[in-house]
Amino acid sequence: MARSSRKDEILQAALACFTEVGVDATTIEMIRDRSGASIGSLYHHFGNKERIIGALYLAGVGQYAQLLQEGFAKAASAEACVKLLVSVYVDWVVANPDWARFVLHSRGRVEAGEVGEQLREANRDHHARIFDVLQDYREAGAFKDIPADCFSSVVIGPAQDFARNWLAGRTRTNLADCRELFMQVAWDAVRAG
Repeated sequence: MARSSRKDEILQAALACFTEVGVDATTIEMIRDRSGASIGSLYHHFGNKERIIGALYLAGVGQYAQLLQEGFAKAASAEACVKLLVSVYVDWVVANPDWARFVLHSRGRVEAGEVGEQLREANRDHHARIFDVLQDYREAGAFKDIPADCFSSVVIGPAQDFARNWLAGRTRTNLADCRELFMQVAWDAVRAG
């Protein structure tokens, strides 16, 4: 198992602080104490708290995107690809509930912050990769005629909505128990015929 970097340790310490006391109430000193890093190391890697927030956000969505790309390399059908979009999302949220909660609640702040353009670029790249993976299936008529910019929302929307409620403690059913259901709902929503 690879040893985590100082940067990763700082991000995980920040996530723990954000989870315990909230993003706004967390100070650089709290992150320093939690991570064991020096102030110099924090500023060397990030510069300020807003950049820590942005880096943590980008790392989370980047991890999901990487898992998705690895899955696409093995998926052999339109159905497998669509279901993969949902299963990877659900699995990532279940494995990382604090990080997922942070990502769901911090998007606007990150978009408006110093790494906003970096986030927009990462999102464009992510959606372009999904579009490219699905292009041959789309051309072969595997999907309903859905505008390209709506496709991901139709596929992931129900799982994402339930995940928000699950993360907030508003559901009785565990998100993991709904994985297969949401995968099938996504496929049924977009498949042709």
